[in-house]
Amino acid sequence: MASQVQCNKLFGGFVNKFTHESKVLGCKMTFSVYLPPAATQKAVPVVYYLSGLTCTDDNVMQKSGAQRKAAELGLALVAPDTSPRGLGIPGEDDAYDFGTGAGFYLNATQEQWKRYRMYDYVLQELPQSSIMGHSMGGHGALIMALKNPGSFRSVSAFAPIVNPSAVPWGQKAFKGYLGDDKEAWAQYDATELVKDYSGRKQAILIDQGTGDDFLNKQLQPEVFQEAAGDKLALELRMQEGYDHSYYTIA
Repeated sequence: MASQVQCNKLFGGFVNKFTHESKVLGCKMTFSVYLPPAATQKAVPVVYYLSGLTCTDDNVMQKSGAQRKAAELGLALVAPDTSPRGLGIPGEDDAYDFGTGAGFYLNATQEQWKRYRMYDYVLQELPQSSIMGHSMGGHGALIMALKNPGSFRSVSAFAPIVNPSAVPWGQKAFKGYLGDDKEAWAQYDATELVKDYSGRKQAILIDQGTGDDFLNKQLQPEVFQEAAGDKLALELRMQEGYDHSYYTIA
């Protein structure tokens, strides 16, 4: 059962922060929920937001201003954390792009990291209807949609890591969490997954800033676009001058 630890009024609705004991991860986790004003009168649709490297559930709630539009549209926003925390694993806090705050939305197979099961946590423990994410979270949104066709009413991503097997951020995470098994890597790589995708023609929106410092080395959305071909109703919007930060998300 979740326990509310904080509540703040915003745009006529409320941001509620909760803690709960995760059965999947075996530790206490936090998540935040924005309930729009309409939620006091009726059930409202839900969008899950997956954050990027170094983030917690607070980043999107405190920096994005997304609640203004959610209040207008009558949408609830749910933001889970990005990894387990405080497990006492040697090295879990040594780097910004691996371990704490960098769960990569996969199920780790390496013994040391076996409790890093953010894929199952988001998919099984936090049931959803629409999903979106930023950077590492965009990667998470894409792979969950591709591995579970028809499970999400809408899928979108800001500056996602679309081909983690081929870029430094993903290679570091995959080697640490999954070992050297490249077939296991492919199961959490949107570009590899879409090559064999045979589900419904899912609509997916990707927004990518042209001023993003990580565009060419870490993100490469055109690689995913080429691999997808006509299997998806993919819209890739290159946003002139925008970078990788929450200035773009806002």
